[in-house]
Amino acid sequence: MAIDFIADSPGVTDAAGFAAGAVACDIREKNSDRLDLTLVRSTAPCTAAGVFTRNDVKAAPVRICVEVLKSGAPIHGFVANSGNANACTGPQGMHDAQMMVARAARAANTPTGSMLVCSTGRIGRLLPLTRILHGIDHAATALGTTPADGRHSANAILTSDTRTKTCTARFSWQGKTVNLAAMAKGAGMIQPDMATMLAFICTDAAVPTALLHELLREGVRRTFNAITVDGDMSTNDTVLLLANGASGFDLGAAPAEARAVFARALHQVCDHLATRIVSDGEKISKVVEVVVRGAPDEAAAEKVARAIGNSLLVKSSWCGEDPNWGRLTDAAGYARVGLVEEKLDLFYDESPVLLAGTPHPENLERWKAIVRQPRFRITLDLRLGPGAFRLLASDLTEGYVTYNKSE
Repeated sequence: MAIDFIADSPGVTDAAGFAAGAVACDIREKNSDRLDLTLVRSTAPCTAAGVFTRNDVKAAPVRICVEVLKSGAPIHGFVANSGNANACTGPQGMHDAQMMVARAARAANTPTGSMLVCSTGRIGRLLPLTRILHGIDHAATALGTTPADGRHSANAILTSDTRTKTCTARFSWQGKTVNLAAMAKGAGMIQPDMATMLAFICTDAAVPTALLHELLREGVRRTFNAITVDGDMSTNDTVLLLANGASGFDLGAAPAEARAVFARALHQVCDHLATRIVSDGEKISKVVEVVVRGAPDEAAAEKVARAIGNSLLVKSSWCGEDPNWGRLTDAAGYARVGLVEEKLDLFYDESPVLLAGTPHPENLERWKAIVRQPRFRITLDLRLGPGAFRLLASDLTEGYVTYNKSE
């Protein structure tokens, strides 16, 4: 069954029954009229699932979301702000996050405990709570379902991003049109699980909670959890999936074929947003697809891929457009998965660098041309087993260092 995929769509308002409102609260305290808070509401109660950072230091909004989802209460939406992460803020941070969800539920005229909360921005600063609470009230009055409303909502969650990240996947089943509409943010502190990233996926299908969690975990595994920009895991990583059933399509009662289509649509949404996050990495100039195969198992393949993708020496050589492949093999070796040098096959795109551990320097000019491209692929075959992993990574530029000296 065909899936209609729309990149750079209006975002969450593409799903029936979801409305969004966005306002400027001056959360960054720069006397700016930049949009920095959004409220998204479903007219019908939703089942909901979430995947969150594995950092031991978790922001207050992450903790609140985990508690709300554990309660099993129907969800009607979420409030999200940029400009302040509400992380490492102690008891006051928890109080502020609780005040946000309570105010969002009241302003949106939904039951108590039916809202989730997300924050992103600078760590270690208390929220300007009074302005935020007023902003939630104003966002509720601005709730709408137009494409403009969706785009404003996607803008409100951005921090160091240079552009919004939205998409919609749509398919039809027995006369019913099903939408998976999404928005995300993320550009720096990107190292799953998961990243300084927020992603919100709204679907008008009805999906049982247990199935929704299963689908989201699988959707995230090879997408949001397979990217890196700088190797830093955030305190605020959150992916939320809300399903309100407004389309009349019930995935729980649907046959396996329909479930497979829904899962494929969800993967497309997650993969597109994850790719856009890496492509918008702070001051990057290259996106590099690192493919490791032939490892003893998937965990070993991932370990090697992350060693390569997070190596400062490797990332610097990518920035310098230098096919310094020795740095790649060095990083693969210190992953310590039992690599055997005499078995290694290594390629830049399709051009061989090593075959059975033997270098092919006659291809040097081709490698140079490949690494001058804004996107290229590195494939390393360990020839040890069935394990494989694909990681999207980026280079490291002087601009990244300069930008983050003051952020």
